[in-house]
Amino acid sequence: MDLRMESVILKKTVGLVSLGCPKNLVDSEIMLGLLSADEYEITGDRDNADILIVNTCGFIDSAKQESIETILELARCKQERCKLLIVTGCLAERYRDEIMKEIPEVDAVVGTGDYGSIVEIVKRAEQGEKPVCCGISDRLDYLENERLVSTGKAYAYVKIAEGCSNHCTYCIIPALRGEYRSRKMEDIVKETRALVSQGTKELILIAQDTTRYGKDLYGKPALVPLLRELSAIEGVHWIRLLYCYPEEIDRELIDEIKSNNKICKYLDIPIQHISAKILKLMGRRGTPEFIRNLLDTLRREIPGIILRTSLITGFPGESEEDFNELYEFVKETKFDRLGVFVYSREEGTAAARMKNQVPRRTARQRQRKIMELQREISAEKNRSFLGQMLDVLIEGVSDDGIFYLGRSYAHAPDIDGLIHVLSPEPLENGQIVRVKILNADNYDLIGEVQDESAQ
Repeated sequence: MDLRMESVILKKTVGLVSLGCPKNLVDSEIMLGLLSADEYEITGDRDNADILIVNTCGFIDSAKQESIETILELARCKQERCKLLIVTGCLAERYRDEIMKEIPEVDAVVGTGDYGSIVEIVKRAEQGEKPVCCGISDRLDYLENERLVSTGKAYAYVKIAEGCSNHCTYCIIPALRGEYRSRKMEDIVKETRALVSQGTKELILIAQDTTRYGKDLYGKPALVPLLRELSAIEGVHWIRLLYCYPEEIDRELIDEIKSNNKICKYLDIPIQHISAKILKLMGRRGTPEFIRNLLDTLRREIPGIILRTSLITGFPGESEEDFNELYEFVKETKFDRLGVFVYSREEGTAAARMKNQVPRRTARQRQRKIMELQREISAEKNRSFLGQMLDVLIEGVSDDGIFYLGRSYAHAPDIDGLIHVLSPEPLENGQIVRVKILNADNYDLIGEVQDESAQ
């Protein structure tokens, strides 16, 4: 037998399920890249994988439940082909001992500080060990490894920092990920060049707080200098900013978004609430007046900007009056995109120890009420696109094969709607085309290609 063929046959296959946010996805892609560069073959077929990895989320109750259910589902695969089950990520960092004790099918636990050691950990597990590798690390060099990008040619997430130093009273992230640490600008630029060389058109910058970037490394905010460096790279078409805390959005950043054609006129600004009392209890720094003035400034200074936010209902002490203030704020502000979380009482946080916990049923009712309002706002916003011409980044094809699927500057992947595109000629993933919008529903748009040579 050809020895080269034998080595291919003997390669062990690895399947990975990535849960939670895009920041988690980048960590998953790093692990896949490291394993692929070693002696492992990556597969998307979990039923035929020798080794299964679950990269978990442990942020709120619903995320923890999804992680646990996924672990248990994959544990059943060990009765068939799977030889090893490895749990990584935030849930692993938070509940390492409980996972190993309660789920004996798990062969290794890897926390948020040990992604870079995944190959060594897998090999130890193959030798019969049950490694538990957890603990926050200040080092970010694992992010400099080559990733196995899972999002296709159209876009890729770029993690510019790790951890968080905001210490909101409801959030467990600093305990799981550590204090805020920025990556060096030259490392981010190097990664971006590699992504662009692979055909990536859109960079989506992510961190727990992207607007804080650089303060710890350079003594002052450095997001704008970073944006200028990335914009200068040939082949970068769009740069999108997610998770921008309102208090850090300054005049310099507003001017850069306004004047730089490569930066999407889109900001994800997690506000969480508008009641002064609740903001203070949450440990948020902004005031209602500051938030309102910021949103007014962004819309005045950057015509066509898309504003997305996230809110929390049912935070401890949230009265009916506080909720009504939030509801009216949403009604008046008319965010283009909006998500609402029911407050999750997380052990180890200051908010979990607060008095006046709101019944979960009440919190859910408040969440539904705001989302019903937002559906009406979203439909109205979508109708405003009718007849407009938009540049659309093609990402795939609909299940029925009739439409191409894509996004404009106004749509972030996974969290926003899609544009269903009709085209008389074949289109490729990663292609940017000019599309006229013909129809709209609550979340998605339908359009027809007018110019296939947009970019």
